[in-house]
Amino acid sequence: MNHSGFSLGDFFRAGRDRGEALVLATIARTLGSTYRKAGAQMLIAADGRAAGLLSGGCLEADLMERARTVLAGSPIVAEYDTRSSDDLIWGIGLGCEGAMTILLTRLDRANDYQPFAFVEDCRRRGVAGNFALVIQSTNAVYPLGAAFRSGSPAALPAGVADVLNATTTLRAATTVETGGATFLIAPVELPPRLLVLGAGPDAMPLVEIAGLMNWHVTVLDHRPAYAVAERFPHAQRVALNPAAELPRELRAARYDAAVVMSHHLLSDQAYLDALAAHATIPYVGLLGPAPRRARLMQELGEKSRGLEGRLHGPIGLDIGAKTPETIALAIVSEIQAVLAGRRGGPFGK
Repeated sequence: MNHSGFSLGDFFRAGRDRGEALVLATIARTLGSTYRKAGAQMLIAADGRAAGLLSGGCLEADLMERARTVLAGSPIVAEYDTRSSDDLIWGIGLGCEGAMTILLTRLDRANDYQPFAFVEDCRRRGVAGNFALVIQSTNAVYPLGAAFRSGSPAALPAGVADVLNATTTLRAATTVETGGATFLIAPVELPPRLLVLGAGPDAMPLVEIAGLMNWHVTVLDHRPAYAVAERFPHAQRVALNPAAELPRELRAARYDAAVVMSHHLLSDQAYLDALAAHATIPYVGLLGPAPRRARLMQELGEKSRGLEGRLHGPIGLDIGAKTPETIALAIVSEIQAVLAGRRGGPFGK
């Protein structure tokens, strides 16, 4: 199986632009320990290219074979049970201690590439949404693989419509059984939105790693020589923006994390001033040693209280980082941990 290395979004847009039929593989159910959970998705093309992983690589080759059947005909459901090392799949005992049910459906122009087109649109715009797939059915009205999305006018059983169109955010995938059909209803997982304030050379590996994680990254800098889009191919946006203009940016866009790394004291002070007044960003990271942070906090005075509980500086997890690349890894790791509500330590401790 040829894994493309592209993000799901890039892979999808390229396939749709060419009018290719794709197979969407969606985890419908899981039991025990599994690599991904219900609602996770991957895409498979007819020539063997794919994007996304549903297991650590154990099941994808088999999914590719099944995808050929889906491209030629109807949706199918694949069952995998690896809860014992005695369970053999094509001669390999996986012993992953988990089981999962995966639904494979065809995406093409005839069905407007739904529901993945809706998922990708939500991610691109940063707008919450839910999608639904029929994962089991004896009801011809709601056949296996039928797709629905929040806000659409499709007729659905009341119990399904209530969950799909709920005004409160759906935290995890769920199933609803009604009228001879089982619906998987899952939220669209929106990528974290990262604001990088400073476009120096050390920002480049940070943006690259965040981009590989499919985060939406905006890079701002007051220096024309640095604010160049070609230097940051994984960023959604790179702009020349004076530090004093940051309040306008924060009013216009939503961010989950901001990293202050301009290496210019007055600019960093202006950035922190604006971020202190914008309490909706849960993570604010400041590059530089502790004495520099203390000086900046002193300059901010009472305004620094707006950063309490959110400011991380010196930035990043303590992983012994010394190079721009490892420092970038430490920063992204800390942001991931904070946004996930984790401490960032080893498992089991």
